[in-house]
Amino acid sequence: MSTPVSAPSEMAFFCLLARSASLSATARELGITTPAASKRLSQMEARLGVQLVSRTTRRLGLTDEGQTYLAHARRILDDIAAMEQAVAGMPGQPQGLLRINATLGFGRSHIAPLIASFVRRHPQIQVQLQLSASPPPLVDDSFDLCIRFGEPPDARVIARRLAPNRRLLCASAAYLARRGTPATPRELMQHDCIDIRQGDDTHGVWRFTHNGPGRKTEAIRLRDSLSTNDGEIAVGWALAGLGIVMRAEWDVARYLRSGRLVQVLADHATAPADIHVVYPQRHAATQRVQRFVEHLARHFDTAAPGF
Repeated sequence: MSTPVSAPSEMAFFCLLARSASLSATARELGITTPAASKRLSQMEARLGVQLVSRTTRRLGLTDEGQTYLAHARRILDDIAAMEQAVAGMPGQPQGLLRINATLGFGRSHIAPLIASFVRRHPQIQVQLQLSASPPPLVDDSFDLCIRFGEPPDARVIARRLAPNRRLLCASAAYLARRGTPATPRELMQHDCIDIRQGDDTHGVWRFTHNGPGRKTEAIRLRDSLSTNDGEIAVGWALAGLGIVMRAEWDVARYLRSGRLVQVLADHATAPADIHVVYPQRHAATQRVQRFVEHLARHFDTAAPGF
């Protein structure tokens, strides 16, 4: 009779296999041979009576059964780690794997340096940082926490606001001297605008709310001669005088202070871009998640945009 519940070591093996998508890479990390890793996977599948992995010549992919197994395995391993820390009374020694997702430019400029200082303080925590143009779905179990911009997500996750953030329109002084400074959002239709294609926002459309009486909102369809999914590239194009860009204050504040960029349409509000850290409710009691969230909060409580 088969054992009804997988051992933690078996679940950890499968999580590693899913992450690396390669038997040989999994074997190298575990210090075993590739045939031994393949045999271990085959034994799991035989015991469960289902195929967990679809094998191709290039890489491994998870079957539907494999995806289900992975989701439960990650949750169970997180619960075990939290339980062991609680029972052992180890509040000062959080450990384990912490998987973080952030956007390309902000993750590179702001989150990566914070991870460096965090792991120096907590050397027993292993951190994986993945940067992406668009945030992963809330139901995705590939990450323990994500850094997000804009309105906080729904109740399926915990969201902690780290810092206020505005989306600002800006261009180089040279561009504005050459093409003129728009006085209204509608005049943007006659300008070269640089579109950043990230997230769920409608591409090629900027929305504004006038800060005067009535707070009228209008949507402007851009004449975007340049577009990219990388915000740093878009800002670089603006610095080179190629057009007007809409970018988060935290990413352009230093250029506005130095005068390399000039704010445009300052009296028109755009959609909020407040910075949040979000994570599933089941991770709220996990020491490594708690410690990193507090690490982020301490930094952003005292930091200013662009520093």
